[in-house]
Amino acid sequence: MSMPTELYHPRYWPTWFGILILRIVAALPFKAKLIAGRALGFLGFHLVKRRRHIVETNIRLCFPDLDEEAQKKLVKDTFASNGIGFFEIAWGWWANIKDLENRYDVSGLEHLEAAKADGGGVLLIGAHFVNLDLGGVLVNHVSPIDTIYRKNNNPVLEYVITKGRQRTYERVLERKEMRTIVRRLREGRTVWYSPDQDFGRNNAVFAPFFGVEAATLVTTSRLAKMGKAKPVGIAHYRNPQTNRYHIVYMPVSDEFPSGDDLKDASIINAMLEKAIRVYPEQYMWVHRRFKTRPEGEPSLY
Repeated sequence: MSMPTELYHPRYWPTWFGILILRIVAALPFKAKLIAGRALGFLGFHLVKRRRHIVETNIRLCFPDLDEEAQKKLVKDTFASNGIGFFEIAWGWWANIKDLENRYDVSGLEHLEAAKADGGGVLLIGAHFVNLDLGGVLVNHVSPIDTIYRKNNNPVLEYVITKGRQRTYERVLERKEMRTIVRRLREGRTVWYSPDQDFGRNNAVFAPFFGVEAATLVTTSRLAKMGKAKPVGIAHYRNPQTNRYHIVYMPVSDEFPSGDDLKDASIINAMLEKAIRVYPEQYMWVHRRFKTRPEGEPSLY
């Protein structure tokens, strides 16, 4: 992937400077990355009030069983984990897999192996955990995958991120390339797809997510059907006690895909919710997961 000459323009120099800082931090020893990440999370919590409001709202909506103090702690832990995750993601763009292959464990691999047994494609269904790109490097090391992504609005970030991902995956597929995605599944590839963000009402139904109605993409079940692919869940965490990474493959209900969009969306949301509850602070609660509301319902943010 060659760099477009327009990216040398001075208007992109601030972005390139930010990339340089990320590159330096990504090269630091592991413990230094953790310290830098926690510091970034601390600053984000205290300075980025709009984002803190989003996290506080999400935690209040999704964990009503926690008392006020426990919710506040989860909000702070979320910022710390997202700060660490920011550098883990950057690490994933430049990582040498030899530096990582003894740093992670795998559970549930039998679910992936069973899905691949007949030679058909596998739709690997995940969520936006904070160490997304680093997790992808590890998942790909377990068993090669293609990945689906959303194009970044900043052309410098788009170039750097895509180039970093192309180092890892055989194919990096923009989410609008539906025909290519379906073809890859039919060719027997494993394709990673994370349908847990709010992209509006188009191609979505309102399904419960942590007990809150959330606009949920119906694309997941349609990809499985059109690609004739077996669904398998995927999660990736950093154990905060050992700092080892954990890749978890999960079964998806035999009823999926059922042909009922709401039922299918509810099955996927329930599976992802269960995975997120393991380390809830390691989910990207910084996103407005519930920004799209049913007709007549006011904004939650």
